[in-house]
Amino acid sequence: MRKIFGLFGVLMFFAVACSSERDTFTNRAFHNLTAHFNAYYLADQKIKDVETQVRTNYKEDYTQVLPVFVPIDSATIQQNKAKLDSARDMASKAIEWHKISKWKDDSYYLLGKIDYLQAQQDDALNAFKYVNSTSKDNDLRHQTLISLLRLYIDKGEIENANFTIDYLSKESGISDENRYELYRTLAYYYEVRDDANGIIGALDRALEYGEDKKEKSRINFILAQLYQREGLDALAYDYYKRALDGNPPYERSFFATLYAQQVAELNASKDLRKVRNYYEDLYKDPKNKDLKDVVVYEQALFEEKQGDIPLTLDLLHQAAKEPGTNPRIKGYIYQKLAEIHIEEFKDYRATKYYLDSALTFIKADDPAASVIQERKITLDNYVFHQERIQLNDSLIILAEKTPEEQEAIALAYIKSEEERLIREAREKEQPKNSNIFNNLLAFSGRDAGSSFYFDNGVAMQQGAIEFNRNWGSRPLQDNWRRRSAIFQTSAQPEEIKASEDSLANQENPILAGLPTKESLLAQIPTTPEIKEQINLELEESYFELGKLLYFEFNEPLLSIENLETLIRNYPNSNKKPEVYYLLFLGQRDTGGNSQQYVSRLNREFPDSQYTFSVNNPNAASGNVAYLAASKGYEEAYKAYYSGQYSQASQIIRSTLEQYPLTRTTEKLLLLDIMVIGKTQSKDRFKERLEGYIENTKDESLVALAKQMLRPLLSEEELAALAPKEEEAADSTATPAENLTPENLKIPENSPYKINDAQTHIFVISMSPEESEKAKNLLGDLENFHGQNFKNSRLRTGNMNMSTEEAIFIISPFSNSETAYEYYKKFSSDFKSEGLPDEVKAKAFFISIENFQILNKTKNMEEYLLFFRSLYQ
Repeated sequence: MRKIFGLFGVLMFFAVACSSERDTFTNRAFHNLTAHFNAYYLADQKIKDVETQVRTNYKEDYTQVLPVFVPIDSATIQQNKAKLDSARDMASKAIEWHKISKWKDDSYYLLGKIDYLQAQQDDALNAFKYVNSTSKDNDLRHQTLISLLRLYIDKGEIENANFTIDYLSKESGISDENRYELYRTLAYYYEVRDDANGIIGALDRALEYGEDKKEKSRINFILAQLYQREGLDALAYDYYKRALDGNPPYERSFFATLYAQQVAELNASKDLRKVRNYYEDLYKDPKNKDLKDVVVYEQALFEEKQGDIPLTLDLLHQAAKEPGTNPRIKGYIYQKLAEIHIEEFKDYRATKYYLDSALTFIKADDPAASVIQERKITLDNYVFHQERIQLNDSLIILAEKTPEEQEAIALAYIKSEEERLIREAREKEQPKNSNIFNNLLAFSGRDAGSSFYFDNGVAMQQGAIEFNRNWGSRPLQDNWRRRSAIFQTSAQPEEIKASEDSLANQENPILAGLPTKESLLAQIPTTPEIKEQINLELEESYFELGKLLYFEFNEPLLSIENLETLIRNYPNSNKKPEVYYLLFLGQRDTGGNSQQYVSRLNREFPDSQYTFSVNNPNAASGNVAYLAASKGYEEAYKAYYSGQYSQASQIIRSTLEQYPLTRTTEKLLLLDIMVIGKTQSKDRFKERLEGYIENTKDESLVALAKQMLRPLLSEEELAALAPKEEEAADSTATPAENLTPENLKIPENSPYKINDAQTHIFVISMSPEESEKAKNLLGDLENFHGQNFKNSRLRTGNMNMSTEEAIFIISPFSNSETAYEYYKKFSSDFKSEGLPDEVKAKAFFISIENFQILNKTKNMEEYLLFFRSLYQ
């Protein structure tokens, strides 16, 4: 009976102790114990497991300065979602079931860490702020404030970060563990602000409080990299040596040793043979078999410093083929190849393709990728027009040949391609030592480079090509099988032929890529319509190349060459006024005869805006000129409607002479033509309208001009008009009513400029969450381009503008006019599942120069205000 009462008493004790409301010593002891070693401890361990996995999965790039904090990979977080959800559940239970325990605030802090890992920044912010305001544990408060500081830095809230730093600097009693994290976070703060001295100072202090030897090794390596980039080789050497302490990973040891040698001896050594032998020894070391690309790449950089560009290029090409564990290294190799080809050789085509290769190895969210994408937009446009000129020039030349000559050229081309494929296949074969063991292995199928025919890839490819040349796409089968096929029914040979072709392609995939004679001959233009289209493309490409070479690449001589070819080959081009203007600029910059183009413009196109510009080469430009021209237009507009045509004409002429090339220019020219319609003959009015329609880029103004021209045309001229679909205009409004200057105001002090002639890109901006939902966007854009812009060769890509802004880029557009046409078509016709209408409504196009400004400021709303004032 006494035992029963004793058991009952124990049960009653635990029942009372289990109450989460009663604040007694027994209750607090019970809840402190269970909250700490059950819910809180297990949740904390799960979070630490995930953080460890984030660090383990991250591939360090030792060729660049290491980041202070390892970036949190969303894929790793997603893989561990169940573990983090379990940790969240346990931390929540520690709060709900143990309300009076001293681990309640610690559990809220864990919830904030989970939100931070899962990129739920607002929730993490609220949790950290709550703990900071309620906790009486100074260590926990300091830990929370440090986490809050890192979150503010992530969000780009520098003022809040500064306030937190100031607050922590006045706190006393900060533990060594928290000081270590604080100084690392301060280093991150300076890293974001690109302040190398700040990073060095903060990490130096962090080393004083760090306990983990591997972490200290990593910090020492970062400090060594920073000192090396600052040119302080002695300090760099010292810290690279310290980075070898603490049993670091082999790859870090390799780079620490390599870079220590560089700063100590290699960079300063005049004994080139000694340096090259050092790299050769590293290359031969079996421990470095997965780092051979790095060794050769570093040697290439050394040879570049010696000025040996041919050897540098050879080494970079070798490095691209060597094995390696870090794909980003290959990206940097191709980036360096692109850099050399543009700086040393001005080879824009090779540069573009090397950058394309670099992007295949560098992730889209890598900062280096956004830099490459930005550089590549103009290069893409250049290569598109250059290759179109090469192709269309060849087709025009071939079209003049006889059918026999065309066939001979096609066959010669196919043969040269066969030889190229054999040559490339032979180069890929690794040379082998010829000895008895290789001869034995040849018959076991183990040696790819052996003399045994069926183990030699080059020999088999060459044999397949010879077989195809002599016998066609005939399957490898016995003669009796082929002869028996003759006696099959007429329906069967078609099936056999299909299977034979597929079999041939399977047996020799190289031949599948070769063009046939028929496919080559089919590309040659045979009708006047096709030839005319090809010539129109050539005219456009010469013009666009001339603009790109002058404005983007600062190559006036090459620009002149392309533009003079355009004038010579297409003397009746409607682009002539602008071409003359560009030739005037090119000749002026190179000290040539620019005056000849001033004379031509005044003689052939006296009313062109380009004529006004060359007559006043020192005229103002940019936003100031645009606003002044808009004001002049408004005054002329009022004078026209009040019947003061002479005054309107004077204002228009004066405005065009002072501000010849602005966004308002084409509207001023049309208003001038309207004055002529009131004051001069119909023939002169008609002549000016026809010239305006031919040279104006703004489609809405062209539609208005055509509307004015229509009553002046005869029945025969109306019937001859090509039935082109035009943008609908308000039939009840007079043309001048569509020219009202109400929407011409643009924001004052805007950093953006109007540069219609520059290459433009189209941008779709959205949050990362919206980007996740719009999974089919890139595919839908490709389909949209295939249906509506088939010949434009548009490319799509995406990048992160910031942590809160993802953008999708469509490019290239040669000027604002073509970008505006795309914008209208996109706004009216494009649809993609998961793409909200509000995101679609925020899409815009932007010049390359303005995009560079936007990429620095990250202020999307500021540009949208500028964009809408001009185009909406």
